[in-house]
Amino acid sequence: MIEYVKTILQKVSFSKYLFERELRKGLRLISPTEVQEFREWCYLMFGKMHHLILNRYFEPAI
Repeated sequence: MIEYVKTILQKVSFSKYLFERELRKGLRLISPTEVQEFREWCYLMFGKMHHLILNRYFEPAI
């Protein structure tokens, strides 16, 4: 499921609104054991563009 959520986020990253909506939905779909890996990937891929949104759903990256 995590790969599906990653694909969706890449496709909607142009829009802050869509990105936040899909991130919220994606966090409900992935298992709790995958959250740390997903968080790291999100900050790596979208940290510069959507850091404020990511900080709302994850603790800020170090």
